[in-house]
Amino acid sequence: MTAETVLNNARIVLPGEIVEGSLLLRDGLIAAIEPGDARTGEDMGGDYIIPGLIELHTDHLEGHYAPRPKVRWNPIAAVLAHDAQVATAGITTVLDALRVGMDEDADLTSDDVRKLADAIEDSVREDRLRADHFLHLRCEVSAPDCLKAFANFDTDDRVKLASLMDHSPGQRQFVDLETYAYYYQRKLKLTDRDFQEFCEKRMAESARNAGPNRAFISAACHERGIVLASHDDATASHVGEAVEQGVRVAEFPTTEEAAKASKAAGMGVLMGSPNVMRGGSHSGNVSARTLAAAGLLDILSSDYIPFSLIQSAFFLGDVVEGISLPQAVAMVSKNPAEAIGLADRGVIEPGRRADLVRVRVDDHVPVVRTVWRQGRRVA
Repeated sequence: MTAETVLNNARIVLPGEIVEGSLLLRDGLIAAIEPGDARTGEDMGGDYIIPGLIELHTDHLEGHYAPRPKVRWNPIAAVLAHDAQVATAGITTVLDALRVGMDEDADLTSDDVRKLADAIEDSVREDRLRADHFLHLRCEVSAPDCLKAFANFDTDDRVKLASLMDHSPGQRQFVDLETYAYYYQRKLKLTDRDFQEFCEKRMAESARNAGPNRAFISAACHERGIVLASHDDATASHVGEAVEQGVRVAEFPTTEEAAKASKAAGMGVLMGSPNVMRGGSHSGNVSARTLAAAGLLDILSSDYIPFSLIQSAFFLGDVVEGISLPQAVAMVSKNPAEAIGLADRGVIEPGRRADLVRVRVDDHVPVVRTVWRQGRRVA
């Protein structure tokens, strides 16, 4: 039996314009976009209809699984809690970021990470989830156990993205050792002497492991068709290395120099929605608003606050001149879909998946009223 739904009296956000009219959904797909009052159906009351949001990098799941030090929640329950939160924030496709390679201060283990991946995949098979879930491997290339942990995903076909990271002192996000000390020395409650030894150990691990691990993971991802991302690039040299390794997404470049070089190399430049909302990076790096104003921002990620993704899409045009709502919405839907090769979603047009979000804006804050995935209401 054919399943049809009509969404009428809506402001429909298309790639280049906003159309007032109706959407016809049929069998999980968008069947037609009709301006005006050509059809009767569910009255959207003039609310916006936008494509379902696509999230490429959220490490929010770990907080549900390990909400306190040494506390572990049931992994399926953690996945369901995370899924409910992202779906009600308008996210219909999510790449759950899981750590590959552990720092010595990490509360999680590689076994924990695999348990979470198994819980995601079991929940997909059992149709428990509201959003469509895939995996993003956050590969800490300086960690001694990086390749062993990466091997835990050798046959996992839900892995869509792998990012190459190095959070050791003197590298990328932490080129400034003072920033590194503020983050880690305070977190680990180290004396100055202990902190110096900690830094020396981390730097030695990076010198020993980062190069070989980057090369191995890059080659493995190309062989398996997994999209590669670089993380926290700071210099043109970092970007040059990413180009050699076939990276397609530049995650959170820390300087305008790195963002320009990444854009020139054809990468999609991804920044955090919390950065947009706060007006700057919590680590003191380049502002996402600065990159947007310079035409250097392609993709937004909620990072650590799921609701910030839709919030930034409706906020960006208010704070950056020349960015329209359709352009901002593309940064959370069309552009991330294209970056990882999901050609069936991310845009409202006939033939695409009916992954949609109904949004009303109250006092500059978007209110998610309804979410559909493949034409089925999920929130």
